[in-house]
Amino acid sequence: MSLAMQSVAPQGSASALNEGARQYLTFKVAAEEYGIEILSVQEIRGYSGVSALPNTPAYIRGIMNLRGTVIPIFDLRARFRMEEQEYTRFTVVIVVRVHSKSIGLVVDAVSDVLDILPGDIRERPDCGARADINFITGIATIGEKLVVILDIAKLLTEEALSSAVV
Repeated sequence: MSLAMQSVAPQGSASALNEGARQYLTFKVAAEEYGIEILSVQEIRGYSGVSALPNTPAYIRGIMNLRGTVIPIFDLRARFRMEEQEYTRFTVVIVVRVHSKSIGLVVDAVSDVLDILPGDIRERPDCGARADINFITGIATIGEKLVVILDIAKLLTEEALSSAVV
C-alpha cells in the first residue's frame, strides 16, 4: 500500500522537515480524520480476521499472528465509543509500537502521511472534566480539514494493554 507524502509547510519556505516538522500517518475513523506520529508505526496491513479473547473490553477485538508474534488488536471505533460499522475493503490494521509492545489498531481507512509543523497544531479543546480526551495532543488544520493528533502512548495505556496480555 503506497501513501502519498504531503507537506503542509507554507509555500516558498524551506523544507518542512528542516524546520522541525514531524511526520504523521493520518487515517479515518467514521467521518473524522486522525493522525499519529509515523515513528510509532511499524506497518499497515489489510484487515483479516482475528481470534477473539474472552473477558476483554469491547474495543479489544482479539489477537492476530504477525509473522510469529501474537499481537492484540484494538478497534478505534469501539475505543472512541463510536457506532459500529461493518469492516470494508478499506479497513486496515495499523501496527504500532507502544510501551515496548506491538499493537494493532483497526481503522476505517488510511489517508496520507503529512509533514506538520508544531506551530500548526492547536491545543485540544476543553470539553470539561468528564470528557476522556487526554490522549488527544492537539488539532491540526490542513486546508479546510481538521486532523485530530493522537498521543498513542496515552491512548493505549498500560492498563488497557494489561487487559489484552497475550
